[in-house]
Amino acid sequence: MIELWTWPTPNGHKIHIAMEELGLPYKVIPINIGNGDQFRAEFLAITPNHRIPAIVDPDGPGGKPLRLFESAAIMIYLSEKTGGKLIPADPAGRYTCLQWMMFQMGGTGPMFGQYNHFANYAVEKIPYAIERYTNEVKRLHRVLDKRLSESEYLAGPDYSMADIINFPWIRNPERRNIDLSDYPNVKRWHDTIAARPAVQRGVEVLSANQRKGQMTDAEREVMFGKTQFAAR
Repeated sequence: MIELWTWPTPNGHKIHIAMEELGLPYKVIPINIGNGDQFRAEFLAITPNHRIPAIVDPDGPGGKPLRLFESAAIMIYLSEKTGGKLIPADPAGRYTCLQWMMFQMGGTGPMFGQYNHFANYAVEKIPYAIERYTNEVKRLHRVLDKRLSESEYLAGPDYSMADIINFPWIRNPERRNIDLSDYPNVKRWHDTIAARPAVQRGVEVLSANQRKGQMTDAEREVMFGKTQFAAR
């Protein structure tokens, strides 16, 4: 059984959903990033980058254990482990899927994350930073909306890992002051994916542990202070 070291964040939800869609058995190992679990020695042995999610597959390639971090790498691995499910088999479709997976890793993830930090978590509100990342969040929604005006799903006519990896970041748009009705193709896509039973199961993983209310000073120090940047 695959060990999934995770927490209920958009990056964690990607893998929760992928596991559920693929029907893979997995064991959840919570990593409370507000408490600093990501700096525990056993987690650092899997991912020196101390970020969730990460997996340990005791039955990896050649029957040997595999430790893997970075969500896109995990998703490609899970697809290949299950015979190529959720990534198109034809070369053009495969690369289109990978393209939109990389779009999330280089675009929606880091840019939405920066918006969340400066608009919601930073003690000092810096107008320039908030404006910059607000504009980038809107721009990326426009990119997605254009693509989804041409295609039912991001990689083409069929649901794929490209949709799974982007969906958790588009979910809960009010956190980014976004109204999805301004992006009708994104809204249609979002609502279709949100209705999938496997997606609903995936976002419920560890949902009881999601933060309620404001971040505490202790959590802020762990996630954004000296603890985060200490040499390990």
